[in-house]
Amino acid sequence: MVFLNPFPRLRRLAARGGFIAPFTIVWVLGVLVPVLGVVVFSFFDSRGVKFIFEPTLYAYESTFSHAGWQVLLRSVRITATVTVIELIVAYPFALWLAKSARSPLLKLVTFAALTVPFFLSPASRTIVWRVILGKNGLINTILLELSIISEPLDWLLFSEPAVHFGFFGPYFPNMVWPLFLSITLIDDEIIEASRDLGGGRFHTFWHVILPLSLPGIVAGVIFTFVPMMGDTVVPQTVGGGAVLMLSSEINSLFSVLNYPVAAAVSALALILVAVFQLLMVLVLRRTGGIAHVFEGLRR
Repeated sequence: MVFLNPFPRLRRLAARGGFIAPFTIVWVLGVLVPVLGVVVFSFFDSRGVKFIFEPTLYAYESTFSHAGWQVLLRSVRITATVTVIELIVAYPFALWLAKSARSPLLKLVTFAALTVPFFLSPASRTIVWRVILGKNGLINTILLELSIISEPLDWLLFSEPAVHFGFFGPYFPNMVWPLFLSITLIDDEIIEASRDLGGGRFHTFWHVILPLSLPGIVAGVIFTFVPMMGDTVVPQTVGGGAVLMLSSEINSLFSVLNYPVAAAVSALALILVAVFQLLMVLVLRRTGGIAHVFEGLRR
């Protein structure tokens, strides 16, 4: 019996694009169809778990008449604000880690600090803020001891500032890692060449490092903003129900079997994410388009 090696044939098939069609089918069935299903179901009504397949705009009318759009806009505002803060803080940290930190032990400890939180449950990563921001928490205790305040601050917990703090920690690694990988791929000789040609620190950063790190910025913003929109732990843990966000709203609608309105809110969120990505494409068009930006990762 002759043994047939299938790997050369697989390699030839992959080179001809033979794997594209199967993966496209899996992507369509596993990702695109459920998303389109949510959009389609938002145009129908339901009675309990039974859908009434008669086109209607009831779900969208209910969303806009019962302040569902305010919850959506609040979610976008909070997640966008935290994403910008994450980028402002994470970029210099990633730049230092990629180009300035020389000690292997220091890098190992930093990598561990960024990786360990992924092994913890989202609730355990967030609940610590209740200890810090509570009436008897660390911040209030320090302020009282320093006589800066005469009584504990109530707005530190179960408020929008608390939700901002709660989002910052868990999603900081999501922003740092893409930035770190993108900056690491920048050849040190390019940076040295800029300095040899008379470019100062700011000039080198603005004209060399920042453009070449755009792939990491794009990836970091996406990996931070999009999952934050669907986070259910932070609003419930540190928001305490006082800050209603998209995930909590959808869970509430599902709990009362109001599937069409939940689908409508989800569809509106998808539209906002699509608009966000379109704006990103328009902004990146000045640099030659998103495809040109990611060519910086090719070595």
